[in-house]
Amino acid sequence: MILTGIIMVLTTYYLGAFLQKKPPFSHLNPLLFSMILCIIILSIGNISFDQFNKGGRIISLFLPPATASLALSIYRQRHLLRSSLIPVIAGCFTGSLSSILSILLLCRLFGLSSVLTRTLLPKSVTTPIAMDISRHLGGIPSITVAAVIITGITGNLLCSWLIRCLNIEHPSASGIAIGTSSHAIGTAKALELGEIQGAMSGIAIGISGILTVILLLFL
Repeated sequence: MILTGIIMVLTTYYLGAFLQKKPPFSHLNPLLFSMILCIIILSIGNISFDQFNKGGRIISLFLPPATASLALSIYRQRHLLRSSLIPVIAGCFTGSLSSILSILLLCRLFGLSSVLTRTLLPKSVTTPIAMDISRHLGGIPSITVAAVIITGITGNLLCSWLIRCLNIEHPSASGIAIGTSSHAIGTAKALELGEIQGAMSGIAIGISGILTVILLLFL
């Protein structure tokens, strides 16, 4: 079953990536396609999540090195970081603060409990940091993970459209916006847009994670 889970995930993802290159499916998101198809297969085959996740855990081992590999793009664009350090930090700070304030406002508007509010506050930072923040605040880490994934997929799907609508022409600005709002899943899309966007998005993941931790200390 370990091998089955790995094959299922890789096959469905690469099928989605293949279809995305075809004109009728150019807006298809391979990650979302893979998730939906895996859920359907698990339901039809009556396969428990625990059985499936035996393979998923192995794939998860590749997440840290994949994230670390962003350092190569960051290194190649280090001159941009040196010349724009203050704007980068300011952009990450604004994005992190906006995320926190919007969650507080929406949770109050919809009457969510304080526990759920604390659970959703770190939704825009990368999963390991988000789980630690949620645990520290007294939230529910498992729900936090789901919120992080939904946020990332939403950013991945909408970032190109939003960049066009808002007429954001500077690649660094696009990268910072994507990384701050939709972490690693969004960064995958940023890398498709260009190396500068991907590098700045990778930088924003780390900076926004640190800033979110600091900002939430004042709540």
